[in-house]
Amino acid sequence: NSAAFSRAFREAFGVSPSRWRRGEGSKTGTVAGKPGSPFRKTGEEPVIEVSYPDGVQKFNTQWRFTMSGNVPVKVEVKELPAREVAYVRHVGPYAGDEALFQGLTDKLMRWAGPRGLIRFPETQMFCVYHDDPGITAAEQLRVSVCLTVPPETPAEGEVGRMTIDGGRYAVAHFEISTSQYGEAWDALCGKWLPQSGYQPDDRLSFEHCLNDPRNHPQGKHIVDICLPVRPL
Repeated sequence: NSAAFSRAFREAFGVSPSRWRRGEGSKTGTVAGKPGSPFRKTGEEPVIEVSYPDGVQKFNTQWRFTMSGNVPVKVEVKELPAREVAYVRHVGPYAGDEALFQGLTDKLMRWAGPRGLIRFPETQMFCVYHDDPGITAAEQLRVSVCLTVPPETPAEGEVGRMTIDGGRYAVAHFEISTSQYGEAWDALCGKWLPQSGYQPDDRLSFEHCLNDPRNHPQGKHIVDICLPVRPL
């Protein structure tokens, strides 16, 4: 709830969320990394510009800034639809393990292909995170690699079925290497969120995977990180 969020924010940054929005935040704070990665320090104050696409004057419609290495970041707050997905799940540590995620994806594709469920470009891929790594032991962390499917698709064996909730999300777009996922989550949760006027909601966070990095000329991952939010 909002009270718990405010207490956690004050412990992490030394000021309340409202003071941070007024520009009274510390230049150095503790920010969260990608789920499963340790918290780390940052001394860089982000420069965030608010823009108004298509001439529509809506406050905080879109934010743009950069990560280290001059990697551009765009954040938008959107209403996303619910998605029906099939998934394979991993329990245990996963941070930075590209081979693990690729193996889960390949297993899901081998199941979906013969059943006629891969229909690009309609088919979408997601990674859903079920646990808070700040609370849950690494050996018990759960992540699900998901593929959109028709609602009537049954679960089978290792392949489960679930709904990814719709609603309001902060959607941050990145083109990054595997080693930059932690900083990408930092950019959204540690830099954008405290200045945004939003707080995390209790729905699950996820990554919307937009390409196969093996087909990218530089091996980059094109991904939207989606954080459920509601107003402070």
